[in-house]
Amino acid sequence: MIDPSWVSGLGVILFGIGLLGAFTRKNAIIVLMCIEVMLNAANLNFVAGASHYGDVDGWVFTAIAIAIAAAEVAIGLAICLSLYSTQETISLDEASILRN
Repeated sequence: MIDPSWVSGLGVILFGIGLLGAFTRKNAIIVLMCIEVMLNAANLNFVAGASHYGDVDGWVFTAIAIAIAAAEVAIGLAICLSLYSTQETISLDEASILRN
């Protein structure tokens, strides 16, 4: 069995990679994928905690987070499609034009 501290360390590394990608990229689809990596890193830490303590709560939180992530992806892709249909680009630099 893998030590939960190693799994938590992997979750922290994945969260950092997702955070770095979300702050440095300008493509909306890539930013959405980086946010998904961060959510999956949090899920990994929930599962590691549930495994370490032998409790079911981490698994329940993970199931709820997966449901929230699915809703987030659906709304994010709808926003990307709307941005592409109005601006013909999915660059986040052009998204500030939608405020008007």
